[in-house]
Amino acid sequence: MTGRNQNVVSEFLLLGLPIESEHQNLFFVLFLAMYVTTILGNLLIIVLICLDPHLHTPMYLFLSNLSFSDLCFSSVTMPKLLQDMQSQDPSISYASCLTQMYFFLFFADLEDFLLVAMAYDRYVAICFPLHYTTIMSPRLCSFLVVLSWVLTMVPAMLYTLLMARLCFCEDNVITHFFCDMSALLKLSCSDTRVNELVIFVVGGLIIVLPFLVIIMSYARIIFSILKVPSVKGICKAFSTCGSHLTVVSLFYGTIIGLYLCPSANNSTVKETVMAMMYTVVTPMLNPFIYSLRNRDMKGALGRVFCKKKFHFFL
Repeated sequence: MTGRNQNVVSEFLLLGLPIESEHQNLFFVLFLAMYVTTILGNLLIIVLICLDPHLHTPMYLFLSNLSFSDLCFSSVTMPKLLQDMQSQDPSISYASCLTQMYFFLFFADLEDFLLVAMAYDRYVAICFPLHYTTIMSPRLCSFLVVLSWVLTMVPAMLYTLLMARLCFCEDNVITHFFCDMSALLKLSCSDTRVNELVIFVVGGLIIVLPFLVIIMSYARIIFSILKVPSVKGICKAFSTCGSHLTVVSLFYGTIIGLYLCPSANNSTVKETVMAMMYTVVTPMLNPFIYSLRNRDMKGALGRVFCKKKFHFFL
């Protein structure tokens, strides 16, 4: 079977969430509300940043890209999940499954790199405040954003191409609510050692290295903050980083807990719940974290709303 170029399986069945049938409608409404909140919240941030000139800064350039990434990341899995919860046919074609896997990995990695760029921005703002404008030039910010988008294409495409070379025989039931790599590898009747090695090496680098860079950035930030004599200055510095630290904790906490733990120790329910955390909950919470803890976003919302209201009465 390893030498065959053609897959026996033409479609997969997504087992979905471990929810009892009598609770399906309740969870459908809950997940629909969460998805709509994710879309509207992230769209609001993107629109505010585009409309308010006060937010045309490096920090909010990265934030607008992060919001777009969250919006797309959630849209890769949630519409299919919602459809399957109301349908009696939770099937997905082989091509659609690989496509979903590619975009899932793409936007997950994109968020990973954008969080690193945001950590670097906070590091420069706190450790080199007098040189911030010079260092974080528009050219550098654009380069970091473009680099983040380009770097995500390589591992996502590599994983997808390696998955496409595998054969899938009789078992086509994916014990997940989307086409997750680990779930697909368990179904393959081919030799998956190359895939597992690439996932371990490349995936480890993509997760661990950015996380270490963020940790080192905040170590330098904390060291600089502790040298500030005033309590007010320390509080201001921590409030500047609070939103980003919260998002980093949510994102990396679930990713590292799920993918850097041995798969034998992870039950299907645990994997599903943790996957829901970073595919559904985190993208939904990010707009609240950045808007409720950020006076600039609140001010932009007030200015844009008052401006539209003024034009309406005119």
